[in-house]
Amino acid sequence: MMTPWQEAWQRIRAKLRTEFGDATFDSWLKPLGVLRAEGSKVLITVPTRFMCDWVKTHYLSRIIDHWRQETGAMIDVELVVSVQAPLPGPIAVVAVPVAKPNGRPARPDGHGDELDPAGDTYSAPLDPRFTFDSFVVGKSNELAHAAARRVASSAKVQFNPLFLYGGVGLGKTHLMHAIAAEIRARNPERKVLYMSAEKFMYQFIRALRYKDTMAFKEQFRSVDVLMIDDVQFIANKDSTQEEFFHTFNAVIDQHRQVIISGDRSPSDLEGIEDRIKSRLGWGLVADVHPTDYELRVGILQSKLEAMGRDDLPKEVTEFLARKIVSNVRELEGALNRVTAYSDLVGRPVTLEMTQEVLQDLIRSNDRRVSIAEIQRHVAEYFNVRLSDLLSARRARAVARPRQVAMYLSKQLTSRSLPEIGRKFGGRDHTTVMHAVRRIEELRETDSGLDQDIENLRRTLET
Repeated sequence: MMTPWQEAWQRIRAKLRTEFGDATFDSWLKPLGVLRAEGSKVLITVPTRFMCDWVKTHYLSRIIDHWRQETGAMIDVELVVSVQAPLPGPIAVVAVPVAKPNGRPARPDGHGDELDPAGDTYSAPLDPRFTFDSFVVGKSNELAHAAARRVASSAKVQFNPLFLYGGVGLGKTHLMHAIAAEIRARNPERKVLYMSAEKFMYQFIRALRYKDTMAFKEQFRSVDVLMIDDVQFIANKDSTQEEFFHTFNAVIDQHRQVIISGDRSPSDLEGIEDRIKSRLGWGLVADVHPTDYELRVGILQSKLEAMGRDDLPKEVTEFLARKIVSNVRELEGALNRVTAYSDLVGRPVTLEMTQEVLQDLIRSNDRRVSIAEIQRHVAEYFNVRLSDLLSARRARAVARPRQVAMYLSKQLTSRSLPEIGRKFGGRDHTTVMHAVRRIEELRETDSGLDQDIENLRRTLET
């Protein structure tokens, strides 16, 4: 049988895997092991000095948070570089709590309620990295950021509810954590409850199981700020939606702040009752669009500053910003992968090395742009008819957009010059070659045309 401290560590490992994902966990956290305890300090072994530094910088604060949640005590964690296996036997400072802080006994399954540093029984812990200062603002997220800051800084209810929506990895959760952290910093007396919709459902089901629904209702309806992340997870869960609806109304009726996030606008949420959709749209709905090129460059630069690195060539940063367009999480993951590889094998970061390390990721992100799509976008951009691009007309108003479309077809597709020529009214490959060369020359001298092509490229790549 495992001792209580071993069981605690296993639960912490499971939480870390869920929080950071399988790839990160297997690379950086799986090799860690608990060695022993000294007073109120837990010693954790790390196999190499480099891994020790990396874990200390990126994951130690979360490991400490999880240990403190498990023990209910102010535990400190120290990393020790050692290949020695963790020692068996009990650890004095680590124990499974027999009672919850509210005085009610722990559940028979041994899983007590997780505690947030602010003492809110059901609230999830906040990631200290997710602050307003670390959030990079651009055109795609400026409304959501401004609304979040207004709600976080105001003592009065501003928009109720504030609904943030957008795709995966675009910054919704970052803003949610930043709001909660800012509110707590400004007024520690305000009770902020932040959790995912999935955790809301889990806690509700558990309350039903243990006939503890009154305590559940009291916990949620006595808060000053209620924050529910990823509301789409309660889709098609009728009983959970019923409780969410009544909880939402109770908090709103008390003129207390509600902040919700989802992967799409309230009206587009599938499997959610119409009455909930209607109420989610009551206040301010702010979307977070996919990032543009400039914002991705800014995010990378901010990340590099936080890492204390200045050894990435500009061409590598621009390459990452151009190629990894799906979401910010994947962009930061790509940067971590490149820098970790450089540190581990002792190679300087170059464009060639970056392409080598990220070849699988780049392949998955390479958008399959068709020539027909390029032609359509170019025609719309330059306000010419699509049929004119494919015709034999040589008027400058048509010839230049046609050359731009040929140039982009060569840059953004894998089609050969003869194939591109055939798509433009059966033209010869030498015509396409001339168009590509001409546009390359003009981009160096005509800043307006260069900007037009960059705008078209971004539209086609995102």
